[in-house]
Amino acid sequence: MKKLFSLCSAFLCVLLGLSVTGCTQATSSSEEWGGKDHPGVRLYTIDNGHGLRVRISNFGALLVSVETPDKNGIVSDVALGYATLEEYLKDSTYFGVVVGRVANRIAGGQFTLDGTTYTLPKNNTPGGIPCTLHGGNAGFSRVVWDAEPFVSNGDSGLRLTYKSKDGEEGFPGNLVATVTYTVLADNTLRVEYGAVTDKATPVNLSQHSYFNLAGEGNGDILSHEVRLNSLQFTPVNAGLIPTGELRSVIGTPFDFTKPHTVGERINAKDEQLELAGGYDHNWVLAGERGKTPRLAAEVYEPKSGRVLTISTTEPGIQYYSGNFLDGSLKGKSGKVYLKRGGLALETQHFPDSPNQSAFPSVILRPGEHYRSVTEFKFSTR
Repeated sequence: MKKLFSLCSAFLCVLLGLSVTGCTQATSSSEEWGGKDHPGVRLYTIDNGHGLRVRISNFGALLVSVETPDKNGIVSDVALGYATLEEYLKDSTYFGVVVGRVANRIAGGQFTLDGTTYTLPKNNTPGGIPCTLHGGNAGFSRVVWDAEPFVSNGDSGLRLTYKSKDGEEGFPGNLVATVTYTVLADNTLRVEYGAVTDKATPVNLSQHSYFNLAGEGNGDILSHEVRLNSLQFTPVNAGLIPTGELRSVIGTPFDFTKPHTVGERINAKDEQLELAGGYDHNWVLAGERGKTPRLAAEVYEPKSGRVLTISTTEPGIQYYSGNFLDGSLKGKSGKVYLKRGGLALETQHFPDSPNQSAFPSVILRPGEHYRSVTEFKFSTR
């Protein structure tokens, strides 16, 4: 069954003094997506009427698609992913999901908090060294969230809520997490995260979409130009765990203070690139953190003219160049995803923060409110 919510009616146009035909209509709709085997899983479509149309599922708080025009007005889906829920259930790439309770890697699958050591699932072994990745075996990316569509100041959105029980995936505390997607009139997708807990626990939520601004499945992203608002990155060891060092990017293949294509230096003889098989590192964002998102990254695809600008309140961003895509996966349009067929830019606190006291803390305590905002703005030039 499909539900439709109209955000701009002819009556509203009249009140605003606009012609009915000239009033751009934003719409929001939902439909069943899980079938008999997965009741309660739905797919939500939000179209701002100005060139940005997204689809979101309450399974994994998943961003299924992002449709936006190129410089000639041709609309394409620029987010990698699948057409069916069954394909996502088998997926190991984290296409489009929200990852947590703690995004990225935790060394050795454990951490100590307030004198107690907590053991987590070890679901990742880069370099043969076990760690916990993106919250464990299921994390927040393989659970069904409660969903509530809303309209605020004329913008349409979807508010998702998940209650994570004390001990789930080894983490302490009953945690209530929220993810709010809002599609703004200026073609910005705003993602706001919130959480409260009844026991001290680490929290680090992130959106894990892969983007190809030429259109999903349209080749690799090596010609995409990337700029990062960062002067430092966190180098990693053989297990892709940060060493604790904040290293300058100047004079290295990690310097994206000015635009460089993904492929320009990705095969350079550099120990960090060799360990990760390309870019898969956390950059330390410049500028003072506050309640208002600041510039984190900009990506430009020359042929389409599409631009993705990312702003965030987070201290870091993980730039991943799709190194483990290998041509074995077919996306929603039936096209093969080549090696480096998409890039992910995950705003976050630094990897392994629960074990590294020098990094910005990810510990949330009772009475505190976790809040994080990231904005993805789509445009052309």
